[in-house]
Amino acid sequence: MALYLIGDIQGCNGALERLLVHIDFSPSRDTLYVLGDLVNRGPDSAGVLRRLRALQGAAHCLLGNHDLHLLAVALGLRKAHRKDTLDGVLQAPDCADLLLWLRHQSMAMHLQHHGASVLMVHAGVLPQWTAQKTMALAAEVQAVLRGPDYFDFLATMYSNLPDQWDEHLQGNDRLRVIVNALTRIRFCDSQGRMEFETKEGLAATPAGFTAWFDAPGRRTAQDTVAFGHWSTLGCLDRSDVLSLDSGCVWGGCLSALRLDAPDGHGRLCHTLFEVPCQQAQATGD
Repeated sequence: MALYLIGDIQGCNGALERLLVHIDFSPSRDTLYVLGDLVNRGPDSAGVLRRLRALQGAAHCLLGNHDLHLLAVALGLRKAHRKDTLDGVLQAPDCADLLLWLRHQSMAMHLQHHGASVLMVHAGVLPQWTAQKTMALAAEVQAVLRGPDYFDFLATMYSNLPDQWDEHLQGNDRLRVIVNALTRIRFCDSQGRMEFETKEGLAATPAGFTAWFDAPGRRTAQDTVAFGHWSTLGCLDRSDVLSLDSGCVWGGCLSALRLDAPDGHGRLCHTLFEVPCQQAQATGD
């Protein structure tokens, strides 16, 4: 049995199909963890959702900012952006089933692999959160998205404020901070205040901020945090972080990591697999 992590697919169903062939994926034997942004900007978001849904227990998917955007657009709560490619889902005869399946996916996942702790999120985590805290907070959002009040939450989800975690936050303010950290964060300051304007790589780090994974005192530093979202970052291969958004939809590759047993020093080992994109898209968030 092999365990794979896959980065942002963003509607590139052809690349996903070729990647699964490349890794010789078998749903009866292997397991996929997809790190969010399943849809949008690529040519076949509906095909991606159908393919992953058909894998049932062999595929576990995170929600990314583009996936939440699809849910909001479908409900009439957000206008589609000029570069969106969501009509294939919104006009599909099985649209309702696809959206219901998407709404029941996870905000974060945590597993032990050969004794190593692997925390999976779409974008990042705040420095105050442990892996266990991250999972507990993700569960709060998941419960709302899967419940009868999801419309009300999605209607108030879009704001940059509050931009910092406070344990005393309640209601939609609390949920919004959790969602923004898990699906949008790139940079934060030492107190965990998030910065959302900068979308470039580390060379463009704004004054007073660091990449979230380099925040001083980050409480997930002893875990391996795997994430996507940040295509301009490039692939990071560190003992504490693995970035997997290799920019397939922007003309890069779609990437998968097979998690292997740790080495003699306890470092989580992995093997990288990539397939190139077949069409370049205009860049964007």
